[in-house]
Amino acid sequence: MILTLDVGNSEIFGGVFRGDELIARFRKPTRYPTSSDELGLFLRAVLRENGHDPAEIDQVAVCSVVPEKGEVISQFLADLVPEAGLVPATGTLERYRTLEWLNFIATELHKGFGPLLRKDTSAELGAVVKTMLAKKFDTIDRQLTGRDYLLAGGFSIADAYAYTVLSWAPHLGIGLERWPSLITYLERVSSRPSVRTAKAAEGLIAAEGLIAHAQPDGNSTCS
Repeated sequence: MILTLDVGNSEIFGGVFRGDELIARFRKPTRYPTSSDELGLFLRAVLRENGHDPAEIDQVAVCSVVPEKGEVISQFLADLVPEAGLVPATGTLERYRTLEWLNFIATELHKGFGPLLRKDTSAELGAVVKTMLAKKFDTIDRQLTGRDYLLAGGFSIADAYAYTVLSWAPHLGIGLERWPSLITYLERVSSRPSVRTAKAAEGLIAAEGLIAHAQPDGNSTCS
């Protein structure tokens, strides 16, 4: 089954599909703050109320315009399938390292792109924003030097989030030549089978090249 979530500023809309059939739908207010445990309890309750076992969920599609919620939802989804190894166990130092990167991506990177996604942003402001983003790219590039992913344990939800947001750069007039580790990183994540499957489903795979993502709309993050 596929769990789909559309996270807006006022409400979260969700649906569950078996193949092409929509078998359950729900919505809840987007409240601040919300923990991954609280969201997990809600989603599990909704599934069970509709007669579905949460363990049957084997694919997830999320679209969010709320960076803070993206962090929480990604944790819940990773905890839903611990065997995938997308997030370390609760209470471990590695878990907190992952949360550290999720927070950085949401507050420094995702929100940092915000002005460039608005049509009314002036050229002068856009130049300032790109200068500020360059400093964030420096931080990530240093972290990736000598390693494949952001964390020593391998690919994680932090990489899924970082990949999505960093992929906006070329479409917003930001070349990445200054950050070779970022370019290699994006190529590496882009070649993952799950990423290629998702991009193919959305018609985003080009024949050649580093990235084949559509122009970002608003400040949404979809994965």
